[in-house]
Amino acid sequence: MASFGDLEYGSLSASLLLRWWNKIDESQQWQEGVFYGLCAAYALVALIALVQLVRIQLRVPEYGWTTQKVFHLMNFVVNGLRAVEFGFYWSVFHDKPKVLDMILLDLPGLLFFSTYTLLVLFWAEIYHQARSLPADRLRPAYFIVNGAVYIIQVCIWIYMSFSDVPVALEIAEIFFSVISLCAALGFIIYGGSLFVMLQRFPIESRGRQKKLHEVGFVTGICCTCFLIRCVMVAISAFNKDADVHVRNHPILDLAYYMIVEVVPSALVLFILRKLPPKRVSDHYHPIK
Repeated sequence: MASFGDLEYGSLSASLLLRWWNKIDESQQWQEGVFYGLCAAYALVALIALVQLVRIQLRVPEYGWTTQKVFHLMNFVVNGLRAVEFGFYWSVFHDKPKVLDMILLDLPGLLFFSTYTLLVLFWAEIYHQARSLPADRLRPAYFIVNGAVYIIQVCIWIYMSFSDVPVALEIAEIFFSVISLCAALGFIIYGGSLFVMLQRFPIESRGRQKKLHEVGFVTGICCTCFLIRCVMVAISAFNKDADVHVRNHPILDLAYYMIVEVVPSALVLFILRKLPPKRVSDHYHPIK
């Protein structure tokens, strides 16, 4: 059993930790350091996505905007917007978030959702084609779902602009939590299905083991980051001490954005770094 001295020491440690946390929250130096650090991290990921996009274009210039190219372009846009957002954080973050603040903060998050559900679409098409299932409705479904998400979000922003009641902000946060949960389920369903299908391929299949690891790691990373976002946003809807839409929670903001966006994006770009094979001319054939 814990002694009275142990309890008193634990209470003192918790009090000191809380005091340190509050001191950091009120420190402008910490706020500047954290947000400029996030700006640099997002800018680096955006640069990596852009470089990869250019490398793919140089490798296969004859192809148009493939899913792989669009995925890297959207990663560049999302991380670039976040870098600009945190670079000008004093103009974005306020003590009391308004509708304009919510738009600036939530729009990159919506684009992040569209970027990684595009990866779900790509895997769904591969799975359906491999199983000889109809795949012609998958792409329209992707656009319909994303279009509906943006329309609903715009309606929420309009409602927030005409209403000052706290429930408007709660609705916006809950909606964001729901779409994050849906993205996680999409990775579980199609990433998991593709992973199981690859496991059943013959062991000697060319590239099987590498593709298996690729699908498994990306599914785990993306599913985890969207589930964490879902939980954190749902908590912040009802607990303002956990709100990541204000500037006076620098440590919380650093942990949140690094875990749900920066690190997952960097890892996925690293895992999917392989370039498509060069197209061989019809007039020349490699010696076997």
